[in-house]
Amino acid sequence: MQKKQKAELLYTRLVEKHPDATCSLVFQNPLQLLVATQLSAQCTDKQVNKVTPGLFEILQTASDFAQIELETLEQLIHSTGFYKNKAKNIQAACKLLVSEFGGVVPVDMEALLRLPGVGRKTANVVRAEAFGLPGIVVDTHVGRIAKRIGLTKQDDPNKVERDLMKLLEDSKWNKLCHVLIEHGRETCTSRNPKCTDCVVSDLCDLYRSGYFIRT
Repeated sequence: MQKKQKAELLYTRLVEKHPDATCSLVFQNPLQLLVATQLSAQCTDKQVNKVTPGLFEILQTASDFAQIELETLEQLIHSTGFYKNKAKNIQAACKLLVSEFGGVVPVDMEALLRLPGVGRKTANVVRAEAFGLPGIVVDTHVGRIAKRIGLTKQDDPNKVERDLMKLLEDSKWNKLCHVLIEHGRETCTSRNPKCTDCVVSDLCDLYRSGYFIRT
């Protein structure tokens, strides 16, 4: 089966199973999404959503984040883990937003990638969810499933992104990522995936190889 045909079948079946899959981070504007996405690194979206309501009540603009004492910001985001590095990057990104972008989160990919702590994953989340632009967000679930299914042989997220972009029209990119993330959380987990309950196991190179067969 050709990769494009496999990708289309994967997309159709997973959308049927997870029709309501969407971004689970709670936000009201691009700045909030940018910060929430940075906080989500090595942290669950559920935990981030517990932290951000109080955070965004106190800090509402890029200037607020830029001017707050770093130690105070660290305390506000402490429970998301790696809080020192996250606080440093968030504040540095907001200082750049203030100094070069008028305090407004840019939509341009290259501009977003200039912000400290922002890689293509975070930039694609912001572009897709805040601005409605197509993008492939390669998190651990998307990368893992794409490789298991056989849509890519790459481990590097940027290379996985490029491979997936070739397989589906861009109008399907955002939804593809949402359903893959749901599938990764629910079925195609890192350890002990539920292959017998999987709606795409017949498409999966790793499953068909017998890799997950237990004796």
